[in-house]
Amino acid sequence: MKQRKLEILLEQVEGFENPSVSLEQYVTPALLAAEILHFAYMQGDLEGTVFDLGCGTGILAIGAKLLGAEKVVGFDLDRKALEIARKNAEKLGVDVEFVHNDVFEVEGHADTVVMNPPFGAQAKGNDRPFLLSALKTSDVIYSIHNCGSHNFISKFIGDARITDWYTTAFPIKRTFKFHKKEVEMVKVEIYRIVR
Repeated sequence: MKQRKLEILLEQVEGFENPSVSLEQYVTPALLAAEILHFAYMQGDLEGTVFDLGCGTGILAIGAKLLGAEKVVGFDLDRKALEIARKNAEKLGVDVEFVHNDVFEVEGHADTVVMNPPFGAQAKGNDRPFLLSALKTSDVIYSIHNCGSHNFISKFIGDARITDWYTTAFPIKRTFKFHKKEVEMVKVEIYRIVR
């Protein structure tokens, strides 16, 4: 499937009804989701089992399944987001398992993790549990982080290594009261990490 077709399909994914500021719940835009997933697909990393940590309403998990992942499991702490994720998967005709639990409780093994963890804007270090869980459960990780995170991630992942990373834009729509613009373009970095 071409990246543009994936993006068009993912535009149908519904976002959060009442996003939580403490959980830093921002909808991953279809364009960005398609970009990171197509990158993973081209690397051959969406062929087996894929976990989406902090899956929210399921855009990355659903996209991974659309691109042919054998098994996809999305994990999230927010039950309402998981309800929306299930409806989104049904609407797009894909079989994705959604599990309610904390990122620390994720068990099992995935060939690949795809995730858009909290950036730590509300509480510094919110991305760390996601990175730790991804390193514990998978061989390859695709993750979105604030621009300027390379040195931190390089040190934090220990023996794992960053094979690829690039900068792109993440359009964040006005979601919370403290947002001043309708859309804020935030520079982010996409990482491919291998254990």
